[in-house]
Amino acid sequence: MKQIANCFRGGLIASAFAVAACASLPVSSQTAEVSGNYLERLPQDEVIYFVLPDRFENGDTANDRGMIEGDRLAHGFDPTEAGFYHGGDLKGLQSRLDYIQALGATAIWFAPVFQNNPVQPTGDSYVSGYHGYWVTDFTNVDPHFGTREEFKAFVDAAHARGMKVYMDIITNHTADIIQYRECHDPAVLEPIKVSGDCVYRSIADYPWTTQGDPAGEAINSGFMGDEAAYLTAENYARLERSDYAYTPYVPASKEGVKTPAWLNDPKYYHNRGDTKFEGENSLYGDFYGLDDLMTEDPFVVDGMIEIFKAWITDYRVDGFRIDTAKHVRPEFWQQFAPAMLEHASSLGIENFHIFGETYDFDPAQLARYTIEHKLPAVLDFAFQGIAVNVIAHGEPARQFEGLFAADTVYKNGAETAAILPTFLGNHDMGRFAGFVRTHAPEIGDDEILARTRLAHAIMMFSRGVPVIYYGDEQGFISDSNDHDTREDMFPSQVSSYNDNDLVGTSKTTADSNFDREHPLFKAIARMAAIRSQNVTLRRGAHVVRHTDLDGGVLAFSRIDRASGEEFLIVANADTAARTLNVVVDGASRDWNSVIGTCQSKAKAAASYAVTVPALDFVICKSPARN
Repeated sequence: MKQIANCFRGGLIASAFAVAACASLPVSSQTAEVSGNYLERLPQDEVIYFVLPDRFENGDTANDRGMIEGDRLAHGFDPTEAGFYHGGDLKGLQSRLDYIQALGATAIWFAPVFQNNPVQPTGDSYVSGYHGYWVTDFTNVDPHFGTREEFKAFVDAAHARGMKVYMDIITNHTADIIQYRECHDPAVLEPIKVSGDCVYRSIADYPWTTQGDPAGEAINSGFMGDEAAYLTAENYARLERSDYAYTPYVPASKEGVKTPAWLNDPKYYHNRGDTKFEGENSLYGDFYGLDDLMTEDPFVVDGMIEIFKAWITDYRVDGFRIDTAKHVRPEFWQQFAPAMLEHASSLGIENFHIFGETYDFDPAQLARYTIEHKLPAVLDFAFQGIAVNVIAHGEPARQFEGLFAADTVYKNGAETAAILPTFLGNHDMGRFAGFVRTHAPEIGDDEILARTRLAHAIMMFSRGVPVIYYGDEQGFISDSNDHDTREDMFPSQVSSYNDNDLVGTSKTTADSNFDREHPLFKAIARMAAIRSQNVTLRRGAHVVRHTDLDGGVLAFSRIDRASGEEFLIVANADTAARTLNVVVDGASRDWNSVIGTCQSKAKAAASYAVTVPALDFVICKSPARN
């Protein structure tokens, strides 16, 4: 790809189609200094950088095979295959903290580092646990990534820079160790499903108390089921057998591989077959074959609470992102989340940030997890979906109005909406630049760059906590989702990555991609600096001022109600410049430019005239009056 010129107008591209070199702040001055004690920062003060350690930097080649002998199906290392370990580790991540901080990130969220099942069968092939979501030992660091001591060194190094560390945790499932005699082959050393899918078997058709005994006698006599009223230790003590739906077993080669030891007992799992991600099976089914924990059992609840309290105690991490939160019963979260917050607080971590992954694009469904489940926050999939619709696909900006109007449905309304992590793409669904290119393969690279930058700007300055997906700042574009969107930052050997046409650079993923001069890196760094330097852009009230019914213009204010300071952000996703009058606070009469060209005076009380170039945005500021 032709190198795109690095032209900024206050940090953004001047035109989507005509790019010329222009002056901008040097990178060093674009990086906001973290002031004060990081423990005192609220969740909404952060800019989060999300990274998969295996794909970021290889700091120690000695651990590439996880200290496991044998071939790649034993240790899982094959840097030429997208679905295997590539060698990134904690030492590598620590060595690049300066790069991450230069981007303006103040918190790092990384995919799980717990010890994983190195390789698992998935359908007719094998894939490694490089992503971290196939846990066997919840108390240890996977040797592919390093040691507990290296994890502590990483957390301490981040904290020394004033950066927070968010762990990615799992409570819904473990690695796929338990097998079912009805649909797995017990003669195979590493069992592969051989008689079709392990179809989900429902509670109604396969009750807890009547199935599985060849003599026809009732099993688990006295067990009253799992309605909320029966979630007691006494009731679950009666659930002695686990063969009510399938007959579970652990292959001899996998006996005792899970830690803590209680995780090896099949009675602490649902054992009902594969989920289809709907209704009852969404809570009780195996997530792509992974062993689904019986998270309603009080013993499991207590066990998971003890596991993750220990990580807070030992490393003083600053928050948890919770994987597959929507597949766990609400009663679990009602106990788990308060226990984590209380424990962190007892250690002096008052602003511990918990946010769950609830893969749903409906704000009402997302809000349910903050009310019924009592999770403090959830990842804002609704924001992601609408950002793609409007900025990548060119749909009307009016969709943003409905999104932000729905903030009232979250527990505590705008207060909770303010701490929802917002994002544009991730390791499961793909990258924003890829969504742009897939939707309109004929558009030029300049336009993809401009739309990607514009989407980051809306994310950075609207309510919520912006999350930058690693590599987006280097123009990574991804072919698809899952393995295809987990490219290497260090020189890659994966051919399907290396043939990608990256945005804003002539490099490929075969190169090392830590370029602080990349136009997206510089733009995001500038945005992050502005956000970090202005508390109103982080904590101010979020007020929608205008959304086009048919076009792509979105305008919103961030306001400090106490001082009267107002920032007006106007974004234009159309391919032509737009001039419009926008409602502002009646007392906001004097204005100056933060990014772009701004009028010095309001047009009239409560009315402000603004012009926004194509695929660009402006930020105008009315100073504090009190």
